Amino acid sequence: MTTQQIELKANAIRQSIIEMLIAAGSGHTAGPMDLADIFAALYFSILNHDPKDPDWSERDRLILSNGHVVPVRYAAMAEAGYFPKKELLTLRKFGSRLQGHPERVRLPGLESTSGPLGSGLSQAAGIATALRMDNLKHQRVYCVTGDGELDEGNIWEAAMFAGKNKLSNLTMIIDRNNIQIDGPTEVVMPLEPLGMKFQAFNWHVIDIDGHNIAEIIAACHQAKAIFEKPTCIIAHTIAGKGMPAAEYDFHWHGYDPNGDMDQKIHEYRQELSDLRTMRGKIKSEHQ
Repeated sequence: MTTQQIELKANAIRQSIIEMLIAAGSGHTAGPMDLADIFAALYFSILNHDPKDPDWSERDRLILSNGHVVPVRYAAMAEAGYFPKKELLTLRKFGSRLQGHPERVRLPGLESTSGPLGSGLSQAAGIATALRMDNLKHQRVYCVTGDGELDEGNIWEAAMFAGKNKLSNLTMIIDRNNIQIDGPTEVVMPLEPLGMKFQAFNWHVIDIDGHNIAEIIAACHQAKAIFEKPTCIIAHTIAGKGMPAAEYDFHWHGYDPNGDMDQKIHEYRQELSDLRTMRGKIKSEHQ
């Protein structure tokens, strides 16, 4: 799949996220929107996976640590063919397989249940260790985290473990959108110099534009060539990317289009219309 085709997939994923949140009347906006490019690259270029056989023994593993952004994963999975796209509109509904945080036993294709922030990297490091013990180093483990959850000590314990054990089959992707629920990350709990911190834990570090499909793919390929070190990809993103009303605004971390927000719902629908127009324009330019 070409870079342009993956960009179209990212656009479609953003459309689905907006539709899902409107239908649910609750959920998180900023993180899912800014991760659309990364998840499109993962599901349509990087991951070794099979939507028709989610438990395929040769698959790569994808762990989503900051589980509240799961609408982007559901949208990417539906786009890839794991389940019908119409099911996306059941997000957060009673009995739905698509809950507000991913539940491994509910939906084939999910590798872990996530909720408490900071746990995903430990889970990913454990899986990466098990694959090495089974001489399956060719199978890779990817862990997506938010930057706000790096406040959690568990992340750094896992970083020490992965560095010490030279887990070169582990790639961590940090959504560096610089916001968390209470405000800018560098105000709440400064993270910089972030790259140097992971380097000190014996990680290979790559800084990329998290909205550039070619850079995302190239960084993940580079990680495969790193000898005896885990890789940390710091993906610099714009919170709420694709929705000008939400971009850069930490309030949209957990903002949702509920019944008391008629104006916001109108803005959501307008953004959705704009995304559809953009998608049609890009598609026609590349036919």
